[in-house]
Amino acid sequence: MSEMFNDLLKAYRRIWKNRMLSIDAASSEQVLKEAIKRELEDTNSHPRVRKSIEYKYYTATKRITESDLSNDVKVKLIQLHIEMAALIKEWDSTNG
Repeated sequence: MSEMFNDLLKAYRRIWKNRMLSIDAASSEQVLKEAIKRELEDTNSHPRVRKSIEYKYYTATKRITESDLSNDVKVKLIQLHIEMAALIKEWDSTNG
């Protein structure tokens, strides 16, 4: 499983070249899921210009599908985006 997340993290880095991804003793899975969560929540933007999670999901999946990654890797990255978006939506609905 960790080998799969290592490969997915490498693929993610190929698409999002300027993202700072810290690996401070965290697993590839944790780093990747946290990066996707930050991307969907648009935390790299100033709060006044943040986009909705739906828009960020759309742009992320568009970027993934237009990349030169293998179809298998594309599907796995999109599945992770779906999983993280669902967790964010669930957390938002219970906490706010």
